[in-house]
Amino acid sequence: MKKILVTGGCGFIGSNFIRYLIHTYPEYKIINLDKLTYAGNPENLRDIEKDAHYKFVQGDICNQRIVKRLLKEVEVVINFASETHVDRSLHNANNFLRTNFYGTYVLLEGVRERKIKLYLQISTDEVYGSREKGFFSESSPLNPTNPYSVSKASADLLVLSYYRTYKIPVIIARSSNNFGPYQYPEKIIPLFITQLLENRKVPLYGEGKNIRDWLYVLDNVSALTLLMHKGKQGEIYNISAGNFLSNLQLTRILLRLLGKKEDFIKYVPDRPGHDFRYAIDSNKIRNLGWRPKYDFLSALKETVEWYKANRSWWEPLKLERMEVW
Repeated sequence: MKKILVTGGCGFIGSNFIRYLIHTYPEYKIINLDKLTYAGNPENLRDIEKDAHYKFVQGDICNQRIVKRLLKEVEVVINFASETHVDRSLHNANNFLRTNFYGTYVLLEGVRERKIKLYLQISTDEVYGSREKGFFSESSPLNPTNPYSVSKASADLLVLSYYRTYKIPVIIARSSNNFGPYQYPEKIIPLFITQLLENRKVPLYGEGKNIRDWLYVLDNVSALTLLMHKGKQGEIYNISAGNFLSNLQLTRILLRLLGKKEDFIKYVPDRPGHDFRYAIDSNKIRNLGWRPKYDFLSALKETVEWYKANRSWWEPLKLERMEVW
């Protein structure tokens, strides 16, 4: 039986990943270590919390004592724990550097002391920075442009150094922008959906020309699961679906799905250093047999319907409103 430590499992991607594993590999034992920051929500896994093969532990990956204790019980570590919202990193980078870099260090040190079979680091396409044309490959130089992406790029370099120096079995996964159920309503898709459901305008940065490649979270989860089983140690894998849209195009689709007109768009001043376009080549993981399964528009419609049906999940979260919203 595989025994897996998932860090940050009460967050958006982590919770979807745990649910997928529980349903697909019921023989696996999963320990979920989560600090329960504002974006870590136990409600995300309420449906499986009593499963005999699932255990939740509240704690910080920066706490060496907790990490070392839990590593005695597992064979695999998958690190989702991360501060992720660029806007928050522009206001205060401290938590980003602490969790994303120092927390990774604590995990790696713990792994180095144990006979762990795999350490999978969940990273982001944002570490490459922006480019107007073409695609970044896994060998492209890193060029992060904000405190969040710098913290993730630094963590990636640390992970690779532990592989090269200590021969720790590591893999790094860098995915494009995820969307889907249980995403905290500060990111553009859930924020805009919930704003429109409240009959409120949506704050669109600049002219809305910035381009992102959208990946449905369940496609990302299946890719990560494949890497857990078949990925090559010491390697980096990009994960993307090729759903390129400008923020304005995305906004117009959401307006149409929710029956709103364009006067619901509120153009706001662009954020500092806003990357124009993220674009990664995912041929490497596709050569392992992975393909995105979900059609973008269908998955977006399902996401809209999920937020419609789960107001009791997101309405309390939006009471914790930030100025950047």
